[in-house]
Amino acid sequence: MNAPLPLAAPAADTPHAAEVPDAMLDALDSLIIDTLQGGFPLLSRPYAAVADSIGLTEAVLLKRLQRLLAGRVLTRFGPMYQVERMGGAFVLAALAVPEARFDAVAAQVNALPAVAHNYRREHHFNMWFVLATATPGGIADAIIDIETATGLRVYDFPKLREYYVGMRFTVGGQAPVGTLPDSTQGNHEVELDERDRQLIRASQGGLPLLPQPYRELGDTLAMTEDEVCLRLGRMLQNGVIRRIGAVPNHYAIGYAANGMAVFDVDDAQIDALGERVGGLPYVSHCYRRLRRLPQWPYSLFAMCHGSSRDEVMQQVAAIRQLLGAACRGHEVLFSTRMLKKSGLRI
Repeated sequence: MNAPLPLAAPAADTPHAAEVPDAMLDALDSLIIDTLQGGFPLLSRPYAAVADSIGLTEAVLLKRLQRLLAGRVLTRFGPMYQVERMGGAFVLAALAVPEARFDAVAAQVNALPAVAHNYRREHHFNMWFVLATATPGGIADAIIDIETATGLRVYDFPKLREYYVGMRFTVGGQAPVGTLPDSTQGNHEVELDERDRQLIRASQGGLPLLPQPYRELGDTLAMTEDEVCLRLGRMLQNGVIRRIGAVPNHYAIGYAANGMAVFDVDDAQIDALGERVGGLPYVSHCYRRLRRLPQWPYSLFAMCHGSSRDEVMQQVAAIRQLLGAACRGHEVLFSTRMLKKSGLRI
C-alpha cells in the first residue's frame, strides 16, 4: 500500500486577520501568494517550473507552500472543482442562530461533509454556508440534516445566474492588479468516467507537495503521470476545474473587511446590471439568487473585499450608484469569522 501523500490540508477554523498579521509574510511569501493563484502547469516538475519563473528553487517553493498551508495563510493548493459540471449541485444557505448557541451550531453545521464554506456575518441571518453535493438531491438531504440537528430553519438561496467568479487577491489588501477569471463558465454537466472521479477524489483536498505531484497522484490510482495530466487538462478545459493554484485566506493577507453586498434589483434589469457589477475589479463573486420573501428581498449578491470597512462601503456605494433606480434597497453583511473553508468534497 502506498504511503499517505502530504496534501494541502483544508482549514477547519481559519483565524481572523488580527490573529494572522501581515508581518508574518515576507517578500517571498508575498510573491508566491500573488503569482500562484491560478495557471499552475501540468508538467512533470510543475513546482520547479513555477519556481524558476519567479526566481526561486523548487525546494524553497515547496518549503514555503508547506509553511503557508500549515499557518493557514493558504487554505488550499490544487484544483478548484466546479461541482455543477460534475452533475452535482451547490447552494448558498443561511441560519439565524441564537447567540448563546452559535458555537455549538457552528460545530454541528461544520461536521457535515456537504458544508464546503461557512462564515459568521453581521446580520440577523448570522451564519452563511455553502452546501456542495455530488447529486442535486443531496442538497435537500443536507438541509434536512442541518435542520434536524439544530432545530433551526435553513434558508437556501439557489443560484439563478452566475455573472462572475474569480479574483486575484494581492498581499496587503490592496486593490487587485487584475482579475483572475475562472475557467469556462456555465452549469451544463460534463460527462466523466470513473477514473476521472477517482482523480477528483484524490486531488480535491490539494496537490501533493512533492516535486512530481501528478506522478504521486497517478501512483495511488494506477495511472501514469501523463494520464493524470491529460485528465486534469481536459477537466480544466471543459470547466470541471475552475483553476489550479493557491486559495489564500484573504483575512491573513490583509483583506480585513469582506462584505457580502446584497441588492433588491428589478427583475427586468438585473441580468444586464449583474454583468456590469461582476466586471468590477473588487468583486470576487457575483450572482443572481432566489429571493425568500418576506424575510429576504434581495436577488443580486456581490462579494466585495478591502483593507477596511470604509473601503468596502465605498465599493458598495459605487455599485449602488451603478444600479440606479433599478435597485430598491441593499444591505452589506460583513464577515467576522471564517468558520470553515474546505472546498468541495465528493
